[in-house]
Amino acid sequence: MLRTWLVVPTCLPLVRRRCHTCASGRFRANGKFRVNAHHKLIDVWLLVLCTGCGDTAKLTVLERMNVRSVRPALLDRLHGNDRVLAAELLQDPVVRRRNRVALDWEGAWRLDTGGPDHQDSEVIDIRVRFAAPIPVRPVRLIAEGCGLTRAEAERLAALGRLVSSVRLNGRLSGDFTFTLKP
Repeated sequence: MLRTWLVVPTCLPLVRRRCHTCASGRFRANGKFRVNAHHKLIDVWLLVLCTGCGDTAKLTVLERMNVRSVRPALLDRLHGNDRVLAAELLQDPVVRRRNRVALDWEGAWRLDTGGPDHQDSEVIDIRVRFAAPIPVRPVRLIAEGCGLTRAEAERLAALGRLVSSVRLNGRLSGDFTFTLKP
């Protein structure tokens, strides 16, 4: 029997970046943008707040772009402080690389298994789908979804009762499948 689990974000992830004021390493994005136009050029920043001192930092989204080259719908979303757009931009590798930041997804996602735990007497095939590219260890997802500890899930994999085509101990942010045998 094939079941589908879904990894869903519950809130915006924390941004890992060093604070210049208090040397904290985490910032919280609240979905607010600063849009600044200079005649025909536009700059856009995503504002993030330090979790330690509350100081504001800016993550560059657009820099010195011609206003006419920005889609009007995007410009409306930026002016409206669209939280969905903020989440999309935080997950954009170009924005993260430009600002030299990483994301901390700890506590910002949940696993929806869609039903009760598995029966011990049957072989089950499970497809895990990601609603957003959240880097998680597959063995952690399997342990959480089946109600096991990570050590028990790793033991099942070593015994050959937990089989997958992906490496179970590495981080993964894309869809995968696995089989759990009794």
